[in-house]
Amino acid sequence: MIRGTVSGTRRATLVVAAPVLAVLLVVVTGLGATALQSLGLMPLTGAPRLSFAAYTDEHGELLTATGLSLLIAAGSTALAAVMGMVSAVVAMGSPRARRMLTALVTATVPVPHLVGAASVGLLLADGGLLSRWLGDSPGTWPSLVAGRWPTAVVLEYAWKESAFIALVVTATLATRLTSYHETAALLGAGSRARFRHVTLPLATPALGLASAITFVYTLGSYEVAWLLGPAYPEPLPVMAYRLFTSTDLATRPEAMAMAITTAALAAAAALAALVLVRRTAAWR
Repeated sequence: MIRGTVSGTRRATLVVAAPVLAVLLVVVTGLGATALQSLGLMPLTGAPRLSFAAYTDEHGELLTATGLSLLIAAGSTALAAVMGMVSAVVAMGSPRARRMLTALVTATVPVPHLVGAASVGLLLADGGLLSRWLGDSPGTWPSLVAGRWPTAVVLEYAWKESAFIALVVTATLATRLTSYHETAALLGAGSRARFRHVTLPLATPALGLASAITFVYTLGSYEVAWLLGPAYPEPLPVMAYRLFTSTDLATRPEAMAMAITTAALAAAAALAALVLVRRTAAWR
């Protein structure tokens, strides 16, 4: 009887874990094939030959693209985290504010990033809606779209992802914040003390995980940077896609090197976020 129960438990565990294992197998296989192509061990033409040329190109494009991608991901994540946290705190202030935030998040989250990028482009471009509303003369508006700095890219990601972060943080605070605040108020804590010692510790794990997801997503996203970003330099996803779709098959290892670099940065960011959240939970 016990053996039958244990066997049934194992089978149930395998059934539940099978989709995860299948996805993991596909991801590991894809990354392995990508790494082999980037190293010249699985070429589309010619004989296999180990080479790190795709990672050490003489023009330094990989390093430049990596720096730009990190700038976009870090800047948009920081802005989204601040905006999401502020929105969550405001939403916890009153039921009316919570309903308003829910309505705004419900309207923002389903909007595709491509549609959001087009809207931000029409708003911030030279001759766009914002410059017309402010009455700027032609040529005086700053280059927010496709300029030297990826300003419009960062703002679009921050706007879209702040709704996601606000939703996650609000869901976390809604279950425990009121009772903790009431207890802290009874003990004589003011509003600043309650925010510092109650709200922030409760929100930090959710805020950290949501920010990590935002960072990883913006690091590997393609369409917004392609539509709103500068023509040169290009971030990693844009350059990888351009090289991958090129008719010159000799650029395929460079495209794979861009993809592997993006995946490595995303994995490092996710690992750092998990360690930070665990340490934060331990301090609490």
